[in-house]
Amino acid sequence: MQPLPQALPAPGPGGPRPAAPLLALLLLLALRGSAAAPAGSEGPQGSAAAPEGPQDSAWQRDSELPHGLLQRAARAALHFFNFRAGSPSALRGLAAVQQGRAWINSKKECQVDLEFTTEHYNPEEGEERLGKCSAQVFFKNEKPRPTINVTCTRFMEKSKRQQEDYLLYKHMKQLKDPLDVISIPDSHGHIDPSLRPIWDLAFLGSSYVMWEKTTQFLHYYMAQLSSVKQWKTDEDAIDFDYTVLLHEFSTQEIIPCRIHLVWHPSKPLKVKYHCQGPQAPEEASGIEEGSAAAPTTGLTNY
Repeated sequence: MQPLPQALPAPGPGGPRPAAPLLALLLLLALRGSAAAPAGSEGPQGSAAAPEGPQDSAWQRDSELPHGLLQRAARAALHFFNFRAGSPSALRGLAAVQQGRAWINSKKECQVDLEFTTEHYNPEEGEERLGKCSAQVFFKNEKPRPTINVTCTRFMEKSKRQQEDYLLYKHMKQLKDPLDVISIPDSHGHIDPSLRPIWDLAFLGSSYVMWEKTTQFLHYYMAQLSSVKQWKTDEDAIDFDYTVLLHEFSTQEIIPCRIHLVWHPSKPLKVKYHCQGPQAPEEASGIEEGSAAAPTTGLTNY
């Protein structure tokens, strides 16, 4: 703490004389407040229901982070980022969590601020380029669908991403027979290169589902694509249904989810789904980019 001034400036002619003890007390309180406020402690953005954040006296620093909390927060932020980016060519996987901290309040709600690195989701590309992300993840106690703000450094040139997405889109639109695929990967864990784009599109849509189902204690990963059926439509978008098996890490449960995906390279991704299990919503869910329910993110530099 910096030492207090030994003397206060003299008042101007005819002005009131300051109350030195009172001013010293106010200065002491201000210095203590600035020392107690952690750096970068702004609350979540883009949600009217979000609290004021750690600067609010109701929040306390959680010195003992629950096991795996930073990993769950990073994966939730990355699932949300992948979904909002809407690009199967620019999917990211989690490389490592670099640092993080958390705050809790009396409602057992938890806010996590963290930084993590990412890598190409598709391991067959053989590239080791890493991108860096920073995120705020707000868990509403044990409720799913955390509020997320995430910003990532540039990972792929926008023109290259758009070109690869368009080539995939053109290939799927020119298929003579609609897709009807079962079991990716196969029984040996292998994904045929010709089916890799389908897996990536399925993972893109599943990212929304996994973000929505994530809680402070549960997180998910796509284990298998068990069926895919593409629909021929007069619309420009790719339209298909598929079933995935999601692996929940804490309980080790495998949860089947039926997902309907509508994708176009230049339009927001649309997803509707229904999952089996006790935590599944009663009705199918869906969202598209620009929805008022969606938190803000830094997606301009993916």
